[in-house]
Amino acid sequence: MFAQVITRYQAQLQPTFNTALKTPLSLAIGVALSCTALQAQAASEASVYNEIPVAGANVEYLGDDAIDPSQMPSDAFIAQQAQLFLECTEVQTSAARLACFDKVAEQGKTPSYTMSKQPVDLAKTLKTTISGKPQVVLAQDDLDEADDTLDTEQEQTNTSLSAVGLTKREAKVLEEVGVTQEQIERYSPLSLAYDLDQNSERGTWTVRPYRPTYVLPLFYTFDPNLSPTPSNPDEPGETFTSNDVRNTELKFQLSLKTKVGEDLFDTNADLWFGYTQESHWQVYNEDNSRPFRATDYQPEIFLTQPVAADLPFGGRLRMLGAGAIHHSNGQDDPLSRSWNRAYLMAGAEWGKLSVVPRLWARVNGNSSSDDDNPDIEDYMGYGDIKFLYDLPADQSISGTLRYNPSTNKGAAQIDYIYPLSENVNGMVQLFQGYGESIVDYNHENTSIGFGIVLNDWKGF
Repeated sequence: MFAQVITRYQAQLQPTFNTALKTPLSLAIGVALSCTALQAQAASEASVYNEIPVAGANVEYLGDDAIDPSQMPSDAFIAQQAQLFLECTEVQTSAARLACFDKVAEQGKTPSYTMSKQPVDLAKTLKTTISGKPQVVLAQDDLDEADDTLDTEQEQTNTSLSAVGLTKREAKVLEEVGVTQEQIERYSPLSLAYDLDQNSERGTWTVRPYRPTYVLPLFYTFDPNLSPTPSNPDEPGETFTSNDVRNTELKFQLSLKTKVGEDLFDTNADLWFGYTQESHWQVYNEDNSRPFRATDYQPEIFLTQPVAADLPFGGRLRMLGAGAIHHSNGQDDPLSRSWNRAYLMAGAEWGKLSVVPRLWARVNGNSSSDDDNPDIEDYMGYGDIKFLYDLPADQSISGTLRYNPSTNKGAAQIDYIYPLSENVNGMVQLFQGYGESIVDYNHENTSIGFGIVLNDWKGF
């Protein structure tokens, strides 16, 4: 076996902003976008995934002494493969880029720059456990058979490459390497979000998308919360007027994650750290100095395990996971809201539909007398379901559903995303129910927002 020893580097991005911000709306968009400046790498034409500078790479022979030297590739062949890998790094769409890496490695029988995952076969693992000889069984053999079947089908159909979402240069690179549309589609949104099929070439401790990251300059709430503080006989809660809290505001969300460790426990499990911040900005409320009405902070740590199991109606279970999350608004009493949760999650796919259900239990670090939202589970429930459905022409519908059957309370958020340009997508968001922000956990409202989300930052 051969391994290419390379020195990684990161392309430096130096965005400039020359447009003067003269109106409240442009000021709002400008500041909100500055909070998501890390996304510029995904949108800039100058940003290329050339963290893998394969040109001029050294090659080490790592096999045993008994191997036939005639089986070693020539220097010219290695240089050609290195050049193909380098061209693949120019492809910005993650699924297409990984498919390009796979195709080059397949053609040259050389190792890819990303490590393939081996999911745990749940059925076989469970069978060995019941038989009294418990062991973790990986699904590699089944994947190899599936790959052979897929390759045969691709040769028969010979489906042309779709250029939707690709630049002319990217489409040309993929066509020259021989990547088909089916090979790209093998990397589903769920697979890319949690590295279920391959480790990303970005490695560990690099910033990556998590939840949807967006800016909604127009966010209209039909019934804003005018009493955000609790009331009691000794201290009545504060009440606002319709001028204090306007119906129209700006909403933005920044959500990032980084992989802390990968391929743990000999089962390809990964450890992640995530951070999500959501803000509601009364940018059109000039009478009250345009305050931030609410900001939610959600740091979390979670573990993901790729698995393989069949589900009803042609579905596939792809992932199991567990995590812990802190959710607060960073305020002092009486506006303080916070709670901690530990959760279990799974990831499943039915064709173009990806679903991530979670079940959580509250971890209460406060005494009952100090708890600023003791009934929050009545409104936020004991779990949620996140989903994403890919539509034609780079469109998608995603969202989050919550429901507590004992109180008949919950919420639904639906996001519709459609392409506006090569790097920017339009977004329409609908929300109905409780807990649109944590300070509103016990307030029911309906909202609609319009804005943008950058390409490859749709998230779940």
